[in-house]
Amino acid sequence: MASKRGKQTVRDMILSMLVITAVAGVVYIFIPHDDKADPIKAVDYRVELATARRAAPYPVAAPAGLPDGWKPTSVSYEGQNGAGWHLGFLDPDDKYVAVEQSTTPAQKYIPEVSQDAENTGRTRDVSGQAWEVWKGPKYDALVLHAEGVTTVVTGSAPADRLAEMAASLKTASADDAAGAPAAS
Repeated sequence: MASKRGKQTVRDMILSMLVITAVAGVVYIFIPHDDKADPIKAVDYRVELATARRAAPYPVAAPAGLPDGWKPTSVSYEGQNGAGWHLGFLDPDDKYVAVEQSTTPAQKYIPEVSQDAENTGRTRDVSGQAWEVWKGPKYDALVLHAEGVTTVVTGSAPADRLAEMAASLKTASADDAAGAPAAS
């Protein structure tokens, strides 16, 4: 009697697995999915930019006039602990570029946002301003020091893309923030 019950249990388990597999297959076939869809969604950063420009103790920088192909992917403003502004992008080659600004002391802030990049001692002229060149194992960075604020353009993109982003940065009043580009 015991061996018959054991065979029924194994048979029932196999039948249950077949039913579950069939249901999963039907669900997979009939639920739409697009394997070619871009998993990274563009964000519209206009509201956060306007808010940051009103709240920040420094002129908040954001790109203006970037060519097609740049995709904004992340945005944040933290008014406490250094008043940090972050705006992340993918460049036309899907490399990461971020604009970071803060009143946090530069010696602490720059390595944090640039993933431990180090100052090379060189500068690069971008739109008439001397930006420090930083190199790192993961990200490189261009750094600009202004009174009370450090601006860092960092990421995995090549140096020319970082410079392109740095050259596009503009500061404006909160009233002008409505002109920021929308997500594409």
